[in-house]
Amino acid sequence: MNSKISALDILGLLARLAVGGMFVYAGTIKLLAPAEEFAYAIETYKVAGAQLSLWAAYILPWLELYSGLLLLCGIFTRFNALFCGGLLIFFEVLLAQARLRGLPVTSCGCFGSGSSNSLGYEFFQNLIFLALALAAYRYGRIFSADAAMGTPIAANEKTDKETA
Repeated sequence: MNSKISALDILGLLARLAVGGMFVYAGTIKLLAPAEEFAYAIETYKVAGAQLSLWAAYILPWLELYSGLLLLCGIFTRFNALFCGGLLIFFEVLLAQARLRGLPVTSCGCFGSGSSNSLGYEFFQNLIFLALALAAYRYGRIFSADAAMGTPIAANEKTDKETA
């Protein structure tokens, strides 16, 4: 096993912990509140009706919580970093279309219905987390369950056991 830890490894670890922690926090806050509150926040984006918004309000917090937990632990690190990045891109599209259409979104719903940051602020914050998700994807395997198991990053990469 390569015992040399680079600055990129540390960056990837911190990025993985930041993105995973953010998703765990966002999912937990939404799960602790009634689903109807989050469904109302989803409805204000005017892309889904009441029934679909309620289904999304039931499902999305669990997706955020579990993908965040798996990313924090480094289980399926690259897949989960990619999944979290995909969620962030989806959220960016929702925020951008609401801003371009001039919708009166008072609470984006990102961290439950209690947060009231502007759409511009949330958009910028998501861009930062998207960059961190990319860093977690590229360099986030250090101190992960994947690395402990010796799982190769790519199909053509050899595990630590095969190189010894």
